[in-house]
Order: sequence, then structure tokens, then C-alpha cells
Amino acid sequence: MKSPFPTLVYVTILLSSSAMSSSFSSSTPLAFTRYQRMADPSSVDPPTAPSTHRLTILLRGGDASENSIEPSAEIDASPSPADPETHPASPPPPPSSNTMATRLGPNAPPPGLLRRTFPSFPWHSLPNYLTYARCLSIPLFLLLSYLPPSFPNRAPVLGAIFALASITDWFDGFLARRWDIASPFGAFLDPVADKLMVSTALIVLSGRYGGAVAIPSAIILAREVGVSALREWMAQRGKRDSVKVGMQGKVKAALTMISISLMLLVPEGVGLESLTWSKYLGVLGVGGDKGGVEEGTLAGCPGLLGPSLIMLFGSAVVTVTSGSVYFKAAAPVLLGKE
Repeated sequence: MKSPFPTLVYVTILLSSSAMSSSFSSSTPLAFTRYQRMADPSSVDPPTAPSTHRLTILLRGGDASENSIEPSAEIDASPSPADPETHPASPPPPPSSNTMATRLGPNAPPPGLLRRTFPSFPWHSLPNYLTYARCLSIPLFLLLSYLPPSFPNRAPVLGAIFALASITDWFDGFLARRWDIASPFGAFLDPVADKLMVSTALIVLSGRYGGAVAIPSAIILAREVGVSALREWMAQRGKRDSVKVGMQGKVKAALTMISISLMLLVPEGVGLESLTWSKYLGVLGVGGDKGGVEEGTLAGCPGLLGPSLIMLFGSAVVTVTSGSVYFKAAAPVLLGKE
């Protein structure tokens, strides 16, 4: 009779091998499959692979429920473009040399020599800067009209200040229209600075030459106040375009500024008595002669007194005619017919 010991040994070995297969089958094939997917994606089984894996696990003695899980998806190790650590945001491009040019209006012409040479200058603000300079020149003009008391070059200095201010009055408007950068604030301040400068100069000259300058100055200033009030009243009723600046108004402004600039160039020691036709002015033909001032000691152009005074009277005439045009255009609204 054979001994049962060998048979028991074989059975024990088979049971041990089955138990060991059950213990390691749930991880070994799945781990091998993951390694194979990362090493060579083309060698991965098609989507029907889970059934093959399940059959293999069952034959090896594993639990089918544990190994029925599909292999995990392949992990993309490439950095994401949106990751700020691996792909930091690129710095903004440096400002272009034409940045200031882009602030001009859409109808602005191409940059000229100055704008190409100085591209960083705020050209879009130049019209307003000119208006500010004209406003600041008013107190300087008024101060130099009386101080210092003995100032031999007073006439050319005052004439130059007023002439430059008059030029900027035209130039800032020209640039604003050419560069298409007209602003509401500039449209408001420009005529205000113009009127302040002209009225200040007329008052100073009226105190120097008396009635011959005071009368046309009063006419000019009265017209400015009346037309300004008329335009504001018409604007409240939506009719401001009916009293907008016309050609006569521009001629009046140019004539007034030229006459004042020329009169300021006359030295203080030259009076109206130096004019041969001043006797026809009666009491108005006296003024401007400073006692104790010798002729030729003050810089200036004495011969400009007569032409400048005639131009000032002509400006007063154009002032009246241009003002009548504005009031005639606004008459239907003023009389309640519209």
C-alpha cells in the first residue's frame, strides 16, 4: 500500500500556488499594463481589452471584480500652456514710438519732421498748452505795463508779449482742427483767453492815451459782452449755430489785435500831440505825453501811433457791423417769432 504522503504534498503545493496567484494577480497585470502604456502607447490593447484581462485573471485564480477596472488613462506630462509656473505670461510689448501719434484724431495727417523727431512729446495737448500760456501772459503783461517805473524797453517787450499771444490765438485753433483733436474745454477756454488779453491791453492803452483810445475800446468791449450773452442765451434754446462766428467777426478780431500790437510798440513819451491830425480830435487829441521823458531815450517806434490809432477806430466800426449781424440773425428768437 502506497503512502498518502506524496499525494498530500502535491495537494498542498497546488493550494499554495493558487493562494499566491490570488494574492498577486490583482496588482501585477494592472501594474504591468500601466507601465506598458507609458512606455509604448501603440502597444496598448484596444477598448475590448478588459474582457481579455478578465479571462486571464480568472484563469490565474484572481478576483474578477477587482480587476475589471479599465487601465487608467495615460497621464500627459507636458506642461499646460496656461500654467503660469511653466509658461509665465509674456511681458507687454514696449510702447511704440508712435504712441503719442495715435492720440490724435482719425483725420490727422501723417507725422511731420517735428513729430518724427520728438515722438514722445504730447503733441495732442499742444493746443491746450498754447491757450494756457496765453492766459498766463495776462498777469505778466499787466505787471510789466507799470513795473519797474523806469523801463526803457517797455514798449518792445509789451508789444512782443501781445503779438505772441495773438499768434497763439490763431495757432492753437489751427492745430486743433488740423490734428482733429478739438476738445470741449479748449473750445471754451480759447475765446475766453482771447477776450481777457484784448480787454487788458485796451484798458492799459486807454489809461495812457485818454479818450482817443478809450472810446473805441468801450465800443469793442461792449460788443464782446453783448455778443457773448447773446450766444449763451441762444445756446440754451438750441440755436447757437445761428450766431456762430462769421467772417466779419474774424476780421474784427485780427484788426483789433494788429492795432493793439502796433500801439504797444510806441514809446510812452510819445503823445497824441505828435500827430498832425490830432487837432481835429479836439479834447480827444491830447494824451500819452509823459513829462520829463526825453525823446529818443525810450525804445520803440513812435511813427506807429497814427496808423495804429486809425486801425483801432476801424476795428470799432467793424465791431458794430459784425455785432449787428449776430443780433439780426437772433431777432426772430428774441422777438418770440420762433
